[in-house]
Amino acid sequence: MSDVIEYKCPACGGKLEFNSGSQKMRCPFCESEFDVDSIKDHDNCLEHIKEDDMEWETSAGSEWQSGEKENMRVYTCKSCGGEIITDATTSASKCPYCDNPVVMSGNFSGALKPDYIIPFKYDKEAAKAALNKHIEGRKLLPKVFKDQNHIDEIKGVYVPVWLFDADAEGKMLFKGEKLRSWSDGKFNYIERSYFSVQREGNVQYELVPVDGSSKMQDELMESIEPFDFKDAVEFKTAYLSGYLADKYDIDAEQSVERANERIKNTTEQIISGTVQGYNSLTKESGSVCLHNAKSKYALYPVWILNTTWDGKKYVFAMNGQTGKFVGDLPIDYGASAKYFWGITAAVTAVCFGISLLLGLG
Repeated sequence: MSDVIEYKCPACGGKLEFNSGSQKMRCPFCESEFDVDSIKDHDNCLEHIKEDDMEWETSAGSEWQSGEKENMRVYTCKSCGGEIITDATTSASKCPYCDNPVVMSGNFSGALKPDYIIPFKYDKEAAKAALNKHIEGRKLLPKVFKDQNHIDEIKGVYVPVWLFDADAEGKMLFKGEKLRSWSDGKFNYIERSYFSVQREGNVQYELVPVDGSSKMQDELMESIEPFDFKDAVEFKTAYLSGYLADKYDIDAEQSVERANERIKNTTEQIISGTVQGYNSLTKESGSVCLHNAKSKYALYPVWILNTTWDGKKYVFAMNGQTGKFVGDLPIDYGASAKYFWGITAAVTAVCFGISLLLGLG
């Protein structure tokens, strides 16, 4: 004797029962009814959607050639542990991420050579101008953020980035709901109709970036995107002259999880956007499979200013290629209180003057 197959209600998840009168599957909990064939098709769709298959070939980067690293130096931050790379003509005194002193720890060794680099298009003066514009007119900003000597400390850093290319195949199953309402003068009625909606699609991804530095906040790096890869060139150490470069501490394998998250979310959004005409739409199941998944290693240009105030770290960043600038600003609550009481005193004085004026009338 074969096992009895149990079907769940797509509307509420309750166990469906066959109703001999209507010859349909009926839910005793929400009283929804479904055709037997429709329920079978729905369950078959759920069974045949596979799990995500998002594997990568992650042999990004290349080996350094003899002599390429001879003129490169490594500075180590003893506070955050970051390793900053420069050429022999450029020195570093402070860590661009935590603003603590760095010490030269010797010649550069280890790590992979980047495949590509996007050179800086905006210089330090442009970055300072963007920061000044960002804080312009903010009366309640702490003084340290306005101090010109501090603004001079903005640093140009090449951030290590893993770039992922893939063809994504997405399959999704949704529960769509349509509502119909009417009235017969005595009662108001609402009819809820449920639909099983299937969608499949292919999306091609190129150069999905994931930064390879644990010191650089993912949210901050992603907020200054996009970078235009058309300006990327084959990596040469000459591009590091006058700038710092962060040595990656998150490799391509470790970056796959973030790349998969970005690709999966975007693929689901694109496929969901093709479903129209329903009052509500709920994802029931889905999978994303990758094909031709490969990665590259590049350095992207970023201007960084790190500031600590009132025990909290604030980081500002500007895209060194496009000029896009981001960063949160704090409020000096001491200045805020003085500003507030100044406004209150001014309003009181005005009210008092009006009172006197009215008294003379």
